[in-house]
Amino acid sequence: MMDPTTANSRWAPQGSHIKNHEIFPGMELSVLSPKAHKSSDCSNLGRSGAPSFPYFRDWKFDFHANLRPKICITTSTSAGLDQILPWMFYHKVMGVTTFFLFVEGNAASPNTSKVLESIPGVKLIYRTTELEEQQAKSRIWNETWLSSFFYKPCNYELFVKQSLNMEMAIVMARDAGMDWILHLDTDELIHPAGAREYSLRQLLLDVPGNVDMVVFPNYESSIERDDIEDPFGEVSMFKKNYDHLPKDTYFGMYKESTRGNPNYFLTYGNGKSAARVQDHLRPNVSLLSDKDILSGIQIVSEVKLEEAAVLHYTYSKFSDLTSRRDRCGCKPTKEDVKRCFMLDFDRSAFIIASTATEEEMRNWYREHVVWGDKDLKLKLLRKSILTRIYSPMAIIQGLRESGVFSSVIQSAPTTLSRDKFLASVDSSNSSRTVASKTMQSRKTIKSRENQATARKVLGLETTAVSHEAAVPPLSPPGLLVEA
Repeated sequence: MMDPTTANSRWAPQGSHIKNHEIFPGMELSVLSPKAHKSSDCSNLGRSGAPSFPYFRDWKFDFHANLRPKICITTSTSAGLDQILPWMFYHKVMGVTTFFLFVEGNAASPNTSKVLESIPGVKLIYRTTELEEQQAKSRIWNETWLSSFFYKPCNYELFVKQSLNMEMAIVMARDAGMDWILHLDTDELIHPAGAREYSLRQLLLDVPGNVDMVVFPNYESSIERDDIEDPFGEVSMFKKNYDHLPKDTYFGMYKESTRGNPNYFLTYGNGKSAARVQDHLRPNVSLLSDKDILSGIQIVSEVKLEEAAVLHYTYSKFSDLTSRRDRCGCKPTKEDVKRCFMLDFDRSAFIIASTATEEEMRNWYREHVVWGDKDLKLKLLRKSILTRIYSPMAIIQGLRESGVFSSVIQSAPTTLSRDKFLASVDSSNSSRTVASKTMQSRKTIKSRENQATARKVLGLETTAVSHEAAVPPLSPPGLLVEA
């Protein structure tokens, strides 16, 4: 390959205006959609004048059919384009070919879904009445490990919904001929450290054939300011998972690492997994497991990666406090928040956001989330409890500067098809209905009074009508670590 920085050999897809082009490996059949870049509502998705990554411009990353392994990601989200597009195209660069997006709220709105539907390899599943009726018959309702989460509000409701969605995604992945499947939220990025290339595809390609599952320990974002607006582009410091630390370091520095918070991580700490797509694959997200997909019949051979990780950008924006509060109807009391949230930090954050003034919230956020103590940061960086990771930031910034996001928005159809439009409307309407007749007939619902007082697991807050900037679904719970 010629040097891409030279004047006569810029990376570019076939058919481009650039002479003597070289094809970026694995993307020979990428689709080119040359269109003028116009302004859009997603201002932070626009490009700057910098020439970084010119070979990304106007590409939709429609990977070659023979590219192996075929990797898909499934997620449940109500986020907007400003979050979904950087998340999605970063993972396309990592080698992911297919995305199964279970969309609600902003993500299911016509303006957002028409863009997402236009991207090769993306399948949107709307929360329609038909979907709810189909999921009401799922085997998930017979899972004993999940039964304590049924018919509870907020986090518990979302948790069950994610499991239902994942069960469907596994079937879709098998039908689509996928080799691997991952469940990631739109506030999580894969960090394939340790692979010969910075690529999830290369990492999974090197996994021995007798291994059914690889577990990615999660790292948690450690923000250094209280005015972060673009976490993927502004956060470079992360707290390592205890699986990647010497035990004496982890226990010896536990107090300094938590800074008075309930646990080592603010939210979950059990990592995420990628599983080979095969028969009998079942979702399994539980407090006692470090995997979110497993085989229900065969004994699973798994490996836990020693360098690669999932980067979790949790509570990285101050507005996350109020956004999470606004979509949960629980009372801000210690007793009531236990019905809504699994983790102590989420409970405390909800109470603060519901009862404190703006200034008190800001002070609490700085004390519990923001890492402002330079000496403490340096100490923990030296001990490798905190670490700097810049690759995702550089890749997403390069995509943005190359105009990838604005190009996708501008090349999307101006209107949705009739069926897709009705599906997006049905998604909003179904979120306002009480449980379906199928749900009402379930043995776990014992009276109409219970139906009136408890939010059903497949219901959704009605606040999505205005399509405010949505926060993606909360991540699964993790192991509670005691000092």
